[in-house]
Amino acid sequence: MAPYALIKISWVAGALAGVLPIGDGFGLAGWVALNTATVGMAGLGIAMALALVRPWGMRLPVRWVAGVAWVGTGFLVPLLPYAVLDSLLGPSGGTPRHHDGGGQAMPGWEAALIQTGFVGMGLGLAIALPAHLRRRRPEVFAGRIGDTADGTTGRVRWAMGARVVIGAVWIYWALGGTAGVAHPADRSADGRLLTGVWGLWALIASAATWTVAHGHPARLPRWIPLTLGWLGTGSLCTWSGWKLPLVLYVAPAHPAGTSLPENLAVAAALHTAAVAAGALMLPALVRTRGPVPAPEAVDVTRTGRPQDGPAG
Repeated sequence: MAPYALIKISWVAGALAGVLPIGDGFGLAGWVALNTATVGMAGLGIAMALALVRPWGMRLPVRWVAGVAWVGTGFLVPLLPYAVLDSLLGPSGGTPRHHDGGGQAMPGWEAALIQTGFVGMGLGLAIALPAHLRRRRPEVFAGRIGDTADGTTGRVRWAMGARVVIGAVWIYWALGGTAGVAHPADRSADGRLLTGVWGLWALIASAATWTVAHGHPARLPRWIPLTLGWLGTGSLCTWSGWKLPLVLYVAPAHPAGTSLPENLAVAAALHTAAVAAGALMLPALVRTRGPVPAPEAVDVTRTGRPQDGPAG
């Protein structure tokens, strides 16, 4: 994420100095605040990556690590399919793109550095996070689907159903559907592709949660649906949590030069439901069902071997 953070810092500094343009629809304060927030997020991502691979990370509270990592992986890892498809279907590397928040042209090299930062961080989290969590909480990943199944509560069933509906709507929009779209002509190919990726992850999250909760298909290693569900719930919760404030800002303010293709009321309802559904489904995924190792069997952080207790 270092290239991404450095580019965003340059945007903030350039805007304050008056030598770089401000994104369409933004004032100076709003543009600086938006990009400062993303710099902070990049810094948090870099710190999290270090925590996952350095010994001091094992001493951090596991709930804190898991919470921050859920947000980080939700933002980045599900975008890997988008990055691959965008590179295959998108414009050539020299074609200018747009700044994150506005309509100003972005040089191709700048877009390439930003995408490299996202892809690199996403791949790093995809590799380091499972290894870290399996060392800290092996019981969550233990066993196979069907060993035990606790079922789902009414709220979790509602969340899974909502995710299916949300995913279906987003895939419908990605395929060119116009119901619920106020300005069809404003949609871009990149936007439709990203919407389709979000829809796919919504369906994956629902399927993974159902698999873990109901024990089907039997004998599937538990870590597979758990990982997919973790990414799916994180993707929809974090990205919808990021998009919802923008929708709520654009709806009453109607800033010049900024518009969203979707009907704002429909978009707000979908993003709100996605955030709530993701927050409800995650506990159902990580609830411990497998056998829990004895404490002395898992304390390997200091000696590299199980601790058998104090010597007699």
